[in-house]
Amino acid sequence: MFGFFGYPFVFQRYKYYKQLIKIILINMKRYMKIIPLVLLSVTMISCNMEQEIKEKKAIDMADMDLSVNPADDFSQYANGGWQKSHPIPADKALFGSFTELRDANEKKLKAIVDEISQMKAEQGTVEAKIKDMFATGMNTEKIEKQGAEPIKPYLDQIESLNSQEDLQQLLAEFKTKGMGFIFGFYGSADRMNSDFQIAQLSQGGLGLPDRSYYFDKGEESDNIRTEYMNHIQKMLVFAGENEAEAAEGAKIVMDIETRLAEASLTRVEQRDVQKTYNKMNLEKVDAMMKNFDWQAYFRNVGLPEPGDINVGMPDFFVELDNMLVEVPMENWKWYLKWHMIDKNASFLSDNFVNQNFAFFGKTLTGSEEIRPRWKRVLDATNGVLSEAIGKVYVNKYFPPEAKERMEKLVGNLKLGLAERVKVLPWMSDETKEKALAKLDAINVKVGYPDKWKDYSTLDIKGDSYLENIMRARKWGTEEMLSKINKPVDKTEWFMPPQMVNAYYNPLYNEIVFPAGILQPPFFYQNADDAVNYGAIGMVIGHEMTHGFDDKGRLFDKEGNMTDWWTADDAERFKKRSQKLIDQFNNVVIIDTIMANGELSLGENIADLGGLNISLTAFKTTEQYKEGKEIDGFTPLQRYFLAYAHVWAQNIRDKEKIRLTKVDVHSLGRNRVNEPLRNMPEFHKAFGAKQGDYMYLSDDQRAYIW
Repeated sequence: MFGFFGYPFVFQRYKYYKQLIKIILINMKRYMKIIPLVLLSVTMISCNMEQEIKEKKAIDMADMDLSVNPADDFSQYANGGWQKSHPIPADKALFGSFTELRDANEKKLKAIVDEISQMKAEQGTVEAKIKDMFATGMNTEKIEKQGAEPIKPYLDQIESLNSQEDLQQLLAEFKTKGMGFIFGFYGSADRMNSDFQIAQLSQGGLGLPDRSYYFDKGEESDNIRTEYMNHIQKMLVFAGENEAEAAEGAKIVMDIETRLAEASLTRVEQRDVQKTYNKMNLEKVDAMMKNFDWQAYFRNVGLPEPGDINVGMPDFFVELDNMLVEVPMENWKWYLKWHMIDKNASFLSDNFVNQNFAFFGKTLTGSEEIRPRWKRVLDATNGVLSEAIGKVYVNKYFPPEAKERMEKLVGNLKLGLAERVKVLPWMSDETKEKALAKLDAINVKVGYPDKWKDYSTLDIKGDSYLENIMRARKWGTEEMLSKINKPVDKTEWFMPPQMVNAYYNPLYNEIVFPAGILQPPFFYQNADDAVNYGAIGMVIGHEMTHGFDDKGRLFDKEGNMTDWWTADDAERFKKRSQKLIDQFNNVVIIDTIMANGELSLGENIADLGGLNISLTAFKTTEQYKEGKEIDGFTPLQRYFLAYAHVWAQNIRDKEKIRLTKVDVHSLGRNRVNEPLRNMPEFHKAFGAKQGDYMYLSDDQRAYIW
């Protein structure tokens, strides 16, 4: 997944929902973009959600630091006051302007769940399921009394393993329950035939956020690995293991994970959609892994005829094949026990929950406090029954008129991008024609799905929090398996309407805008056009640009991976993109840690493209043509200030380091400053000149879209 911004949860929240994501988005496409998009016009129809939020002034000088020269550090100039008045809450690793929106949205969802919880719901209805899911999660007395008991049956199954056949059969059984171990298995559209769903195998099996955590040098990296092993030991002890044996087990787990990490692709390599496309039939997969019975595995998960399979990382599976016979069965038991605990720690008693936060929250991100329980359980409930809650959310906060208006606005922005493509000086007419055809074919979904998910077969009871999670995982896995080797349903949504985010899916060539994002600080009902084009128009432009970034450009208008560029145009694109890579590679994050221009290239292309596309559209407005100042700022200045405020952000140092390693997005400060350095309109608006940090000469600037 990649997009406009990464979900700004602290890592403890990421670990908490890593499995929940698989419940609802079990068949989410690995190559979809997640990008927050909002509304563009000040004539947007008002809805209840906007009425409930007191709209603050879009550009407030109290949010700025006027002591800073905007030509030296525009991010600090635009957001310095906001940063000073918005310290990071103790339960977060990052706090930004959009985090405020998500917090407000969270309260709306809590009100919905509370209202449903007061209802007398008939057993089997979605209302009863929402009620029982939330109630079991909030029943701390029962959860504490149970302790580790809910996962003991699964740990006992692992302990009973005696052979490779046992191991492989258990991996399949756990997968049917929505728990994948060692490697990833899911269904997704075939990149070369996006109308058809096929099985996908991918690398996995790591407990740390990225393979780099196993190999990075330095005291801090050594400390993280030590703390990780201590964490594993403590969790194993909580589950009933002897302390000394658990310490040895933690070392064994670390050895296995390090070997898996060594065989894994880097984050940059994983961005290569061609390298990670290796479609094989079952016979070839079996030949690649002689020590793993894939026929039995697929049969045991309920897919006896898997058809074609895309093996994303063949080298990983070759090494796994070696490990299956080289790693003793007792060692695999320790590994599986740990990952069983890790996958379920957030749904167990407080000793598991708090230790989980101590490592993934405090150690990795610097967060000081765990989030309140009601928020964690709300997210679990929202994850399991997302569209059921979303339907209520839409009825309450998002009228059909808003959906219609948004669709028209996105259409207008598509016209703006088309005009830019037509005049690109570096692209041939042949490639332009195909680019315009792809742009015209982009499907737009707004607000909520036309067809809601059916939860009638999902079994949620009032008995056990963990068992409800397990049943939801099983239900999601069955749904995923049922779609493999069948035509893709392109009406399906992969994000619920209440989510404050959006996405681009290159396999569907679609952009999707959930209702939850359609509110300030992205869209301001009463703001001038400069603000809405800077904050919202840019985001829409960013979204569209993803269809033409370094990965999106490799997919045609039908969503199939196809080389539709001339060789010369492709080479010119790469040379222009290299300027952005070099620019970001020279950005200092902390001390000797630098930004990763290769990892963040797609997002950086989209940021710069979005700014240019939206600015082109803004230049057609009366406000821009009149040039009248508001609060001492010209329309052009207000455009750039509105963009910058989207990225008002405070972030802990540990989280900066983590995100730089794992996230395809640049940090907020760099998303403000670096794209703007490439824009002559910005230089003109704020007087940036040679010698100022925010100035790049014409030969240094990246001009792509």
